Amino acid sequence: MDATAWATVGLFVFLGILVYNKVPGLIADMLDKRAADISSELDEARRLREEAQALLADYQRKQREAEKEAEGIIDQAKREADMMALEAKANLDEFVVRRTKLAEQKIASAEAAAAGEVRAAATDLAIAATEAVLATRVQDKAAEDLITAGIKEVGLKLN
Repeated sequence: MDATAWATVGLFVFLGILVYNKVPGLIADMLDKRAADISSELDEARRLREEAQALLADYQRKQREAEKEAEGIIDQAKREADMMALEAKANLDEFVVRRTKLAEQKIASAEAAAAGEVRAAATDLAIAATEAVLATRVQDKAAEDLITAGIKEVGLKLN
C-alpha cells in the first residue's frame, strides 16, 4: 500500500470517529442554533424598526399638531394686537377730541372774559367822557340830574 491509500484509509477512519462521536450532528445543531439566533435577531431588528417607525410617525404627528397650535397662537396674538391697536387709536382720537373741546371752551371763556373787560373799560371810558362833557356844558342841578340818570341807565344796561 502506498501513502495515498494510507492517507485515504486514515481519512475514512477519522471520518468514522467523527460520525461515531456524533460530531456532524453537533455541528448541525450548532449551525441550527446559530441560524435560530440570527433569525431571532432579525425578528428583533424588525420589531425595533417597526417601533422606531411608529415613534417617528407619532413624533411627526405631534410636530404637525404643535406647528398648527403655534400658528393658531400667532394668529390669535395678531388679532389681539390689531384689536389693541384699533382700541388705542380710538382712545387717542377720543382724547384728542376731548382736549380740543376743552381748549375751545377755554378759548371761548377767555374771549367772553376779554369781551366783558372791553365792555367794562368802554363803559368806564364813556362814563368818564360823559362826565367831562356834562361838567363843562351843564351846570348845577341839571348836571347832577343828567349824571344820575346816565349812571342809572348804564347800571341797568350792565346788569
